[in-house]
Order: sequence, then structure tokens, then C-alpha cells
Amino acid sequence: MRGVRLRVAVLPVLACLALSVSGCGLTAGDDGGGPVRVGTTDTVSTLDPAGAYDAGSWALYGNVYQSLLTFGPGSGTPVPDAARRCSFRGDDLRTYVCELRPGLRFANGHELTAEDVKFSFDRIGRIDSPQGPRSLLETLGSVEASADGTTVTFRLKVPDATFPLKIATGAGSIVDGELYPADRLRRGEEADGSGPYVLADYEPGASAELERNKHYKGAVKKVGGDVTVRYFADPSRMSDAWKRRAVDVAARQMPPADLAGLSSADSGVRVSENAAANTRFLVFNQREGSPLRAAAVRRAIAAVVDREALARDVHLRTVEPLYSLVPQGLTGHATSFFDAYPRPDPGRAAQLLKQAGVTTPVAFRIAYSQGAVTDQEAALLKRQLEATGLFRVSTLRVAWQEFQEGYAKGAYDAYCVSWVADFPDPDTFTSPLVGADNAFHSGYSSTRVEDLIRVTRRNPQRNRVAAEVRSIQKIVAEDVPLVPLWQKKDYVLGRSAVSGTQYLSDGTGIWRLWMLGRI
Repeated sequence: MRGVRLRVAVLPVLACLALSVSGCGLTAGDDGGGPVRVGTTDTVSTLDPAGAYDAGSWALYGNVYQSLLTFGPGSGTPVPDAARRCSFRGDDLRTYVCELRPGLRFANGHELTAEDVKFSFDRIGRIDSPQGPRSLLETLGSVEASADGTTVTFRLKVPDATFPLKIATGAGSIVDGELYPADRLRRGEEADGSGPYVLADYEPGASAELERNKHYKGAVKKVGGDVTVRYFADPSRMSDAWKRRAVDVAARQMPPADLAGLSSADSGVRVSENAAANTRFLVFNQREGSPLRAAAVRRAIAAVVDREALARDVHLRTVEPLYSLVPQGLTGHATSFFDAYPRPDPGRAAQLLKQAGVTTPVAFRIAYSQGAVTDQEAALLKRQLEATGLFRVSTLRVAWQEFQEGYAKGAYDAYCVSWVADFPDPDTFTSPLVGADNAFHSGYSSTRVEDLIRVTRRNPQRNRVAAEVRSIQKIVAEDVPLVPLWQKKDYVLGRSAVSGTQYLSDGTGIWRLWMLGRI
């Protein structure tokens, strides 16, 4: 894994604009005081961990809820959090046992026992929300809690060496069994967890007030000060707030022009840059009735898409073209789509469609949601495809919650989706994206891919699954259930008076707000 590189930079300070953002009276020289204010364009879908499998929700969960395991800064190896120790029993990688730390309590004072852990995992499967993490836990068969409430035993359907990685994510969030319904999502604006912070106040789409949890016991040895997370509807609004210093830290989705304009010669602002596994895909709906069900149509699209132009003209080279399912920096990364489609080739696309007897132009719609330049990205994809005369494309921007619900039920022919690694392992890009029960709900399944995924999961030495992972990617480039578009570095901008900003993006997928503090 590539390390985090720090450099010092400064951004211009603009006059205070009339926006509905708190802190408008602050200037660049005002250290503020009080909670550290973190700005992001992430969206929290729900406060209930059984109903979300998205980066914005999990970023908050990692601070409010606790999992049995977690990842240390910059490490891909899980360490105990709510657990005192965890391990596989036997050699078949099908029984995983965790012993809880003594004296665990939720922030509300309720005792946390093995029954709460069992309850938390059972309800994910029982509720089976289309937007939830059920697909990530597909290998989990059952959960048992010891009579004394100290030990949890997971019985897996098949060998899965990646299971400890999965329960170290937001999917492993432990909820209070007394307050969360067993068979439906909890509604409202409250969250009861045992993480480093208490969610003191929450306004959907606007802010989350986090205060230190006095009952927390876990891997975090020191919890910093209180934090206020500000949620912005789009990157331009967060950029305005950052330049006015209405936030102390800006994390995830600054406009490309802002990032491209950063200079190492400037001073006053810390910029943390991490080669995170943050990717973007054009996903195809392969359900019955979809115009993209035919493989020839999907291959023709793959033969036309110009990633270089997307990176250069839309993202101002703040992203890198991606030619594989698994991005750079993870075991098994390959260039399977470059090998199969080395350059945009309308002639080859026409030949593929003609050989398959497909009538042109093929009409379909691309849906997309939030992001820094998603409108421009969709517009350029439309122009690239329609310039061949082989396709007639319409585009549709949809609000995030509606977008997730839409592609889950097959409402869109194609859709652009960003994917942030759940954990630093290639399995987070194989099963969740191209497995039979994938999180993209694309309708794609491949016996060959499933067999290879099972083989990789039997190997506890994760650096030795490269050959199988490359084989999966070769099959994906043949079947084209999706087209990789780009991979980007993750940037966090923080005022020099705030420490710990580099820990908000270190490749592990955990948003360590507790590391922030005022200098």
C-alpha cells in the first residue's frame, strides 16, 4: 500500500458569501475553537447500519458504532476493537470466534454483550435491505452467542479468509438490541452505538454533532476533541465554505479545478494525499428487457469509451484512467480492459454490433448521481458514444437515495457509480461488484467468476491470490458487466492549526475523526 504524503499549501481566502453555512464570520486567521468542523459532500443514507452500504454512511458509522475488529492507521490487518481477540478455529476457515472485551457498554449506558453482536448481524440478513450490506456478508451462515454473553461464534457457509476484513467495516457495526427493531430499519435521527463518539445531534443533509463517548473501550486509546461534520449538497458549496474557512477540514469531493490548482510552494494549509482505492464505473443493467443485455452491445461501448479524455477534459488530470476491475495498489491489479480494448475504436464497435445482428443506433439511458463533475462526465460519455453513430444516449441525474433505489430495482439501462474500497484487499472489488449477488444489482453472474472468488477466499495469505484475481478481471473484460472509468487519489485539506487530517484518508476506508485536534 502506498503511504500518505504530506505537503503544505494554501488556498485563497474569499469574502464571506451569503450561503446557509454556519461560521460565515470566520476569517483565515481565526482559529475558531470548539469542535473541529469537517466538511464533506458525502451523503448519509440512514443512521441504521442494516440499511446502508455507501461511503458516506460508513464514514459516520466508524465513529459512532463499534465493530468487533477495526483497522489501525495505514494497516490492512484487522485488530481487535469491541473484541479482545478473534481467530479462526480449525483449518477449514469456516468457524470464526471472537471473545469480547470485558465491561463494554453502549454510549447510553446499556451493557453490550454477545447477544447484541448476534442481534446486529442477524437483523442485517433478516431485513435484507437492497441498500444494505447483506451482499458483503454472503458467506455468513449463522451467529451464536455464548450463554455468559462473552463469546461470539460465526459459522460460515464456505471457507472465507476475508471474513475478518468484512466485519471490521461498517457491516460489522454493533447496535443496541433493546432499541433497534429486529425486522425493520430504525427510523429517526438517533443512533445508539459504542464507538468513540456519541451522535449528540443530527440534521439529515446538513450536520452531525459528535461528542466523546465516555463509555468507549476499544482499539482507540485516545479520542480527540468534539467534531462537527458539515454535509454539502455539491462540491462547489463545500469549496466556498472552505475558502471562507467556515470549515476547518475539507474531505472528499473538492472540485477538480481546486485540486489541480494546489501548489507545493504555498503555505498555511495541510494537504493529505493518499493513493486510495477510489474508483468509478459505468455499470450495465443485464436484466430481461434491457437494451444492454446483449454482450455485443456492452463490448461495443467498452471499445468506444475514451478514459484519457475523461481524465484530461473533465477531471483535469486529478484522476487516472482505470483499465481494470481492481485498481492500482491492490493485489492482482491488471490492465484487462486495456488489453482487450487498447484504444477507442468506433470501427471495431461497429463490427461487434454487426456480427451480433444488433440494429443501430442502440438507444439507452445513463443515470448518475452526486459528485464533483458528474454532469460534465455524463455529457462527455454521451458525446463519445453518439459520435460513432452507433448509439443514441440520454442522461439522467438523480438524487442519491432515489438513485440507489433505482438501480437496485433495475430502473436504469446504465449507471455511473463510484466505489470506495471497504478494506484494503482485492475481494472488495470482486464479489461486491461482479459476484452473483453484487451490490450494483446489475443482474450479472458468471460461474467462472464465482469459482475463482471461492478459490481466493480459501487462501489466508492474501498476497498470494494475484493469479486468480487477474483471471477474474480477464473474464470481466470479456463479459463487460461494467466499464472501469477512473481511479483517483483522495485529498484532505486542513488548516495548519488542525492536526490529524492525514488520518481521514489512509487507504483503510475508516474516517478517523477522533485523530483531529486543534494545535
